[in-house]
Amino acid sequence: MTKPPLHPFRLTIFFPCHNEEANVERTTRAALDAGARFADDCEVIIVNDGSRDRTGSLADALAATHERVRAIHNPTNLGYGGALQVGFSAATKDWVFYTDGDGQFDFDDLAKVIPLLERFDIISAYRVGRCDSAIRKLNAWAWTTLVNAVFGMRVRDIDCAFKIFPRTLFDHIEMRSTGALIDAEILAKANYLGYTIGQVGVRHYARSEGEQTGANLKVIARAFVELFRLRQHIKRAKTNPDPRDGS
Repeated sequence: MTKPPLHPFRLTIFFPCHNEEANVERTTRAALDAGARFADDCEVIIVNDGSRDRTGSLADALAATHERVRAIHNPTNLGYGGALQVGFSAATKDWVFYTDGDGQFDFDDLAKVIPLLERFDIISAYRVGRCDSAIRKLNAWAWTTLVNAVFGMRVRDIDCAFKIFPRTLFDHIEMRSTGALIDAEILAKANYLGYTIGQVGVRHYARSEGEQTGANLKVIARAFVELFRLRQHIKRAKTNPDPRDGS
């Protein structure tokens, strides 16, 4: 495992969008501004995940206006994990940062994240002052506690959508989850391969536009089933290691 260079710092920023016509332009412009300030070379990728509103046309207009912006369209909604897989696969820069397209994070907090790459391979942020309902906070705490126990990790906020990875990680792992398990899958597989994970708190804001998706009973039940399948997959990889299968 060879860490990509930090100087010059080449960064892909991407975010999935599903019916985010009220947020996609604001988030893209914020990403462009952050890329100009924090990276020597940056691209911004909008992953339009089967939106039924104007998200796709707005993404295309942004890509036509800004040469550093690319719009990728999933013809149907692949789900959160599927959309992230598309973004990670499309990234071309040395480092890949992803967040959500709903504007609940501040790109300025990259100023706290990027310096930690001098010490760690991956940075997985955690939400400070989380602006969610009590039940969502409880569910998140229980899920994070379970994932850490299953995979022997100490990540404070598994699903926080403010993470940065070396792009080369995705040459060595196979992402299988198309749903809510995706963050746990990537971190667990990276941990198995020996990547170090740094953590830092970032601000979290209430959604100002659009509707929140996910966290319904079907999504939660599916994530639990996939979690234990993932555990079995990694256990098999430890007894029969393979560069792709063990990831």
